[in-house]
Amino acid sequence: MGTIGFMDPPKTGPFNALPCFMNVPQSVDPSGSLAAILGAPFDCGMHPTRIGSRQGPAAIREQSTLVRPFQPPHAPFNVLEMLNVVDCGNADVTSSLIEESFEAIEAAATLIHQAGAAPVAFGGDGSISLPLMRAAKTRYPNLSVLHIDAHTDTYRGDGNAIHHRYNVATTFTRAAEEGTVDAAQSFHVGPRGTVMVGDVFDHTREQGYGLIPGKDLFGKGLMETAAELRAAMSGRPVYLCFDMDFFDPSCAPGVCTPTWGGASAREGLDLLHALAGIDFVAFDINTVSPPHDVGGMTAFLAATVALECLTLACFSPSIRQRIANPPAIPAQGSQT
Repeated sequence: MGTIGFMDPPKTGPFNALPCFMNVPQSVDPSGSLAAILGAPFDCGMHPTRIGSRQGPAAIREQSTLVRPFQPPHAPFNVLEMLNVVDCGNADVTSSLIEESFEAIEAAATLIHQAGAAPVAFGGDGSISLPLMRAAKTRYPNLSVLHIDAHTDTYRGDGNAIHHRYNVATTFTRAAEEGTVDAAQSFHVGPRGTVMVGDVFDHTREQGYGLIPGKDLFGKGLMETAAELRAAMSGRPVYLCFDMDFFDPSCAPGVCTPTWGGASAREGLDLLHALAGIDFVAFDINTVSPPHDVGGMTAFLAATVALECLTLACFSPSIRQRIANPPAIPAQGSQT
């Protein structure tokens, strides 16, 4: 019998939720796991009106109690058990301290990679993707990125000040300059709406990235675009960066930079379903801002996206070869 007010030993289950994603075991050692959750509760503190994404990891974990591990017919198996998912807690970051926090995020993600697991990181703002990609690069030298977002995050970032070069708008400019990702084999999917600089799309293409604006994405069709991405990224290790403002604010209001004209919840989840078979090796879901959310709906949707990412890991060639009985990849373009 433990101390009054505590359970000894701790119990798990749907009515004894631990402060971790979907009640998976909490561990700082992901050895033996094929995927591990990592919180990155960091933001640059530079948004003029919406500071709050540093609270994102906690909110996603809280709302994940509403998510179930089976998704028939797309994934009629327990994703968490198949990957032996653990929650490694949060990187030791301090919002607005950019360099120190980036080092901590990269170090934490590197430990997960070294253990043989795929990090599934929760932001935080979109700047967290840079140190996370740096960590993935150490294991996958020819890394590509698939960035699904309402914005390209590929502004110039001119100036010598640290916050000019490193912020949510310059993440993928720096990644291309550093050679962290192979920009020529990488894509930005979904940018739309109003922007701060009129030539940002041109600058994104000048960095070498493929760009599929929201107008083209929805005009051509989600399934057709997914098929093109599967073909273009075949045989390469891919980092998936998913910004929650890809969704329309009507279903994801709690983000830092909401932009009208985005995907519905169904459309966004269907797009993820249709990417099954790409060799995803790491993931992040960013920009959930709980102070601007409504009833936790954005965090709940982000937790569902996280499960979709884990499902994509089950279909990833690099990870499938380590699964005892890997699931069959769904018929391409199938929807639920």
